[in-house]
Amino acid sequence: MEISAEQRKKVKGEGFLSNNDGVHFSARIITENGVLTAKQLKNISEVADKYGNGDIAFTSRLTLEVPGINFEDIEAVKEYVAREGMETGGTGAKVRPVVACKGTVCTFGLIDTQALAKEIHRRFYKGYRAVALPHKFKIAVGGCPNNCVKPELNDLGIVGQRVPVLDVEACRGCGKCSIVQTCPVGAAKVTEGKLVIDPAVCNNCGRCAQVCYFKALTHQEAGYKVYVGGRWGKKIRHGTALKTIFTSKEEVLDIIEKAILLFKDQGKPGERFATLVERLGMEQVEKQLLADDLLQRKEEILGGSGAC
Repeated sequence: MEISAEQRKKVKGEGFLSNNDGVHFSARIITENGVLTAKQLKNISEVADKYGNGDIAFTSRLTLEVPGINFEDIEAVKEYVAREGMETGGTGAKVRPVVACKGTVCTFGLIDTQALAKEIHRRFYKGYRAVALPHKFKIAVGGCPNNCVKPELNDLGIVGQRVPVLDVEACRGCGKCSIVQTCPVGAAKVTEGKLVIDPAVCNNCGRCAQVCYFKALTHQEAGYKVYVGGRWGKKIRHGTALKTIFTSKEEVLDIIEKAILLFKDQGKPGERFATLVERLGMEQVEKQLLADDLLQRKEEILGGSGAC
């Protein structure tokens, strides 16, 4: 059957992307946080066998694509994946599906990345689904400074932090300091008989926790670093970190919402968030993200778009 450009545009908005043969489509199936149950994986396998070409591919953002689907089977695919609580989508100038690393179970993880990503998915991917933005808006959650999901290359990236708090009085100035030996970035040094941690070098990875025999460093402040304005693709920009290390999840969620509202309010059509950050300047962007004006003007900015 002949498929019109208007029909292709419509189904693309529903998560069905044209294959390069000009006939078939790939169903993009959303994960809330990069995690699927065994039943959901079985369901997707059945979709691939029943409606696709038998293959399943993972995207770089941990969604799944089932290629080889006929246009007339698109509604059936949507109904089939819905049996296990899944849906297709993840396209358009909107908040995109959230990507999270394995910090929830990883030995280096400093925060519950998958729980946070699930909350971001509910509040912003689902809650802002009716809100059209100047361009796509990508969010990534990383559990530690290893940056496995490259948070700083997303429109907004979150990285788990553990800020070391040193008890100078407890420090013995050991010749072979276990903290110095453990630090992977060389931020810790013994100077004039006392341990010194350079905050400009320390990346708050948490590796030094509990390694001092004399308990000079047993307490670490848990927190979140937030990067804004990152972008990968044809034009790469490393995101700029906000100066504040946030200590509560609620603060981070508010920052995400304010960033989306800023993009909606002051972004130009077709402009990526990274370009907006460069155009306004990081000082102005950070000032707005740390203030409450954007949240106070939420209804005005969205203009009845239906975000919850």
